[in-house]
Amino acid sequence: MTDTVIPIFDLRDHRYRSMTPSIPEKLVEPSGLVADTRARPLHDLRISVTDRCNFRCVYCMPKEVFDKDYTFLPHSELLSFEEIERTARLFVSLGVEKIRLTGGEPLLRKNIEKLVEMLARIDTVSGKPLDLTLTTNASLLARKAQSLRDAGLRRVSVSLDAIDDVTFRRMNDVDFAVADVLHGIETAQAVGLAPIKVNMVVKRGTNDAEIVPMARHFRGSGIIVRYIEFMDVGASNHWQMDEVLPSAEVVRRIDEVFPLEAVQANYAGETAERWRYRDGGGEIGVISSVTHAFCGDCSRIRLSTEGRLYLCLFATEGYDLRALLRGDYSDLQVANAIAQVWQGRTDNYSEQRSNPAVRQARAERKIEMSYIGG
Repeated sequence: MTDTVIPIFDLRDHRYRSMTPSIPEKLVEPSGLVADTRARPLHDLRISVTDRCNFRCVYCMPKEVFDKDYTFLPHSELLSFEEIERTARLFVSLGVEKIRLTGGEPLLRKNIEKLVEMLARIDTVSGKPLDLTLTTNASLLARKAQSLRDAGLRRVSVSLDAIDDVTFRRMNDVDFAVADVLHGIETAQAVGLAPIKVNMVVKRGTNDAEIVPMARHFRGSGIIVRYIEFMDVGASNHWQMDEVLPSAEVVRRIDEVFPLEAVQANYAGETAERWRYRDGGGEIGVISSVTHAFCGDCSRIRLSTEGRLYLCLFATEGYDLRALLRGDYSDLQVANAIAQVWQGRTDNYSEQRSNPAVRQARAERKIEMSYIGG
């Protein structure tokens, strides 16, 4: 009898599939505007500050993969706060006006308030304050909200996939209570981290019964619920198309109970389609990257915990910016290298997802959301 050997895909391989950006021979001073091959400007930078999280959400960090034996990055491999601040300033010189801190769970990063304070001092090219925000599961938000606000954080987005406690505990898979998340949200709102957005990933057959209850709970509170289609991010969440509930159905269900009307986007490239309650009870958003791709005006770039640049949430490889940050290169050289990477960008996976060959070719090589940030 012979043994059958089944190769197991190692998620850690993702971290090192990267190229070092080249330094252009001709260096130019950043003009505050850089565009990719589809004329998409660089506007948003998402920075992952840790690959660790204290939740094990089934669509992001399932326990069967991220178990007690999973090896996370050692601290020495993470970008330091000084490296992150330098990188942020270079991106702002190229036109970035919004920075979002992500993870993992960013509030697990020790002294995260110090980083917030450093980034809050940065002004955009036009001289306006940076739009600085953070996405969190709110497990630590109640105790950190005031210090984050004092450090200069402007607002937060909170992940909450159900208002029903049983459903939420099942989805976060660590038995964390809805009441504790709501306490974090209330504390953040009280200290002025507003407007708060609550992100709900909708999986058909898992938590779609929570769509209207979530709307009902937050209506009139000033808090915006954003319903996100279950996406094929990474290789570990067992994504299937039949578990995707289209955003159009989300809007229909809410509209039947609380009539809605469409609202214009806040800015070009905004991920969420906005809807408001006709009676003035606030607004919701839907993010439809599966059924209604918005690649055409995507202006986001992502920086991983260890300094890899990724041009798309569904990327299969990145660019090792840390090699330049820790090398003997000037700010001008690094800024030009970043600009060159963006100028060569062609990414549009959500527009290609319907092609089975494209989907299959990328299925096992996409970067995990817990590593790249949302």
